[in-house]
Amino acid sequence: MTTLHGIDYAVMLLYFGFVLGIGAMLRRYVHTSEDFFLSGRSIPAWVTGLAFISANLGAQEVIGMGASGAKYGIATSHFYWIGAIPAMVFVGLFMMPFYYGSRARSVPEYLKLRFDEKTRGLNAISFAVMTVFSSGISLYAMGKLLNLLLGWSFDLSILVAAGIVLAYIFLGGLTSAIYNEVLQFFLIVFGFAPLVFLGLRDVGGWPGLAGRLAGVATTNGYAPGAYTQSWRFMGSASANPVGVEWFGLVMGLGFVLSFGYWCTDFLVVQRAMAANSMTAARRTPLIAAVPKMLFPFLVIVPGMLALVVSPTSGVRQGGPAVTASPPSLTSQTSPTSAASAAGIVPPKRDARTGEPLRDAHGHVVLDYDLATPMMLVHFFPAGLLGLGLTALLASFMSGMAGNVTAFNTVWTYDLYQSYVRPGAPDAHYLAMGRLATVFGVAISVAAAYVAASFNNIMDFLQLVFAFVNAPLFATFALGMFWKRATGHGAFTGLLAGTLAAAIHHGLSLPAGAAVGVKGGYFGIVTIYPSELAQTFWTAIVAWLTCFGVTIVMSLATRPRPPDELRGLVYGLTAKPIDDVTRWYERPATLALVVLAGAVVLNVIFF
Repeated sequence: MTTLHGIDYAVMLLYFGFVLGIGAMLRRYVHTSEDFFLSGRSIPAWVTGLAFISANLGAQEVIGMGASGAKYGIATSHFYWIGAIPAMVFVGLFMMPFYYGSRARSVPEYLKLRFDEKTRGLNAISFAVMTVFSSGISLYAMGKLLNLLLGWSFDLSILVAAGIVLAYIFLGGLTSAIYNEVLQFFLIVFGFAPLVFLGLRDVGGWPGLAGRLAGVATTNGYAPGAYTQSWRFMGSASANPVGVEWFGLVMGLGFVLSFGYWCTDFLVVQRAMAANSMTAARRTPLIAAVPKMLFPFLVIVPGMLALVVSPTSGVRQGGPAVTASPPSLTSQTSPTSAASAAGIVPPKRDARTGEPLRDAHGHVVLDYDLATPMMLVHFFPAGLLGLGLTALLASFMSGMAGNVTAFNTVWTYDLYQSYVRPGAPDAHYLAMGRLATVFGVAISVAAAYVAASFNNIMDFLQLVFAFVNAPLFATFALGMFWKRATGHGAFTGLLAGTLAAAIHHGLSLPAGAAVGVKGGYFGIVTIYPSELAQTFWTAIVAWLTCFGVTIVMSLATRPRPPDELRGLVYGLTAKPIDDVTRWYERPATLALVVLAGAVVLNVIFF
C-alpha cells in the first residue's frame, strides 16, 4: 500500500471539487432533452475535438494500453497509427455529413432513418450492453488501482468512483461530460509526461530501453527488436509478442475493429454531433487525431518501462514496487514471468488464497494492468504522485462518463421513446435521461466484476468491440455507400455477424487459457497464439459474415426509393460546403496533415 501525503490528497480533492462544480454550474443551462443529451448542438470544434479524444482516453486506454505495452511492446502503437488515425480521418471526411446532416440524435436513430425500426432496435440493444461493459471495465480498473495504492476495499472504491461520475452527469448531462473531458485531457497529459521522462532517464533513454527489452525478447524466444519495432516482425505470428501476422493485424485491427469503433460507436460520434456546425463536426475527429498520434509515448512507454526498470531504483527504493514481485516466484515461472521478475510488473493473485494465478501450462500470470500504477508509485514523489493519481482518476471518469452519456441517450431516444412511451412531453424524456444515468451506472458496477477475470482489460475491451462494432461497420459501410442495401438485409446481416463472432470465439481459444469466458465453450477447433490474435480474427469473421449476408438479403428484398435516401447515402447527398476561410481549418487539409504524420511515425518505428 502506498502512503499518500497531505499535498497528494489536496490535489485529488481539488480535482473532485472542479468536476462536481462544473456539473452544478451547467445544470442551469439544461432545460430540454436536447440540452441534456446533445448539448443543444452548440459546442465549438476545438472543445468537441478534445472531448472526442478524451472520451476514448478512459482508464481502459491509460491502464490498458500500459498493460499492452508491457505485454506486447511498441507493437501496441498499431492501435493508434493504423488502428485509429485512418478511421478518424474517414469519419471526419465522409461519415459526419450523414450523421450531422440527417439531424439524427444517435447512431441507432441514423440506422432507423437509413434502414428501418428493427435494425435500429437491434443496434440500440447491443450498443447499450457494450457501453455498460466498457464502463464496467473503467470501474474495475479504478477499483483495483485504489485498492492497490490506497488500501481501500475494491467494493468501496468502485462505489465511490461511480458516485462521483453519476453526480456530475446527472446534473449537467452531456455538456458537463464534455467540459470535464477537456479538463481531464490536460490532466492526463501533464500527469503522465513526467512519468515517461523519469522512466526513460532511469533506463538510459530510448537506447537503454531498447537494450533492456532486447534481453526480454530473446529470453521469450523472439528477435532482440521484437518489443521495440512495430512492423519488422509481423511476417509471422510466432515472431512477435502480439501473436498475429500482418494480414490479421491490418484487416482485423486496422480495418474492421478500427473503422468499426471510430465510425459507428456513438460514444465518440456523440461528441462530434454536439458541435455547432457541419464543418465543426467534420473537424472534430481530425483535431482529435493530432494528440491521438502522440499518445503512445504517454500511455504505452510506461508499460514497456515497467517490464525492465530495476525494483531498486525510483523514489521508493524497497517500497511496494520491490515487494510486488517476490523472488520466490522466479524458479517456477515461465520465461516471460522470469524476465519480468527484474521489472516491477507483479503477478496476478487469486482473490481467495492470495497466491499467484497460473495459466493452463502452470505459468504465473502477470498482472499487466498494474504496470502503469506501479510506475507511478515507483517514480513519483509526494505531490507529483497526487497529480499522477489524479490523472488516472481523470482517465477513469473520462471513459466512464463517455459511456454513461452514450447509454442514457440511446436508452431514452432509441429504446424508451420508441417502444415504451412514445409521444410523451419533452420534460418526461429529460427525467428519464437522468434516471437512465443512475441505471447505467448501477449496471456498470456489476460489469466491473466480469472484467476482473481478464489480466489485460484492453484485450477484453477489444473482444467486446469484435462482437458489436465489427458487424456494425459492415452495415454502415453498405448503408452509406450502397443505395441498394435494405432494412431486411441490414438486420439479418447484423444478427448473422454477431452470431458468427460468438461461434468463432466459442470454437477457439488463446494459448494457455482455460475454457470459459476466453473461448472454447463450443469446443476447441483452433488455438491462437494470443488473446489479441483470437479477437482480430473474431472481428474479421463477424465483418465478413455481416457484409456477405447483408448483400445477399438486400438483393433478395425490395430497396427503398432513392428520394427517401437523400441525405443518408453517398451519391444521393450534396457534398458539404465548409464555412471557413482559413486553409488550415478545412477538413481536407487537416486530414492530409494527420495522415502524413501517421506515415512518418510508422516509418520511424518500423
